[in-house]
Amino acid sequence: MKHLHSTLAVVLLLALVISIIITAVNYFKSNPYNRKIALIGFISAHLQLVIGLVLYFTSPLGLKSFSGENMGNSLSRLYFLEHPLLMLIAIVLMTIGYSKAKKAKEDYKANKTVFFTYTIALILILTRIPWSTWSLLN
Repeated sequence: MKHLHSTLAVVLLLALVISIIITAVNYFKSNPYNRKIALIGFISAHLQLVIGLVLYFTSPLGLKSFSGENMGNSLSRLYFLEHPLLMLIAIVLMTIGYSKAKKAKEDYKANKTVFFTYTIALILILTRIPWSTWSLLN
């Protein structure tokens, strides 16, 4: 399950980067909003969230780890608190951005909303990926 979560993380990162680049081009060149491109990042993020929640609630590093000792250990704190919390915030931000863009009347505004919310979400995601223990890099 952990390997699947790591593999889907690569898919999510690629989907987000592609969504951001295409939306940025559309935003800066005043091209029409492409909802399907934004949907690629949106679906990838939510699929990753579902797998992450299953892993979180079945892993010994999940809910069972809330103790003072684990709060003092930076790697344990990353796994049971920081990583899930920041990922959830990033996905909520993406969901808000996608929903607002869907309701936007102007393409310029929709592109702007997706571009900025997805970019901020990507930054949040990149800050809390446990790079040192990522199974794809080891």
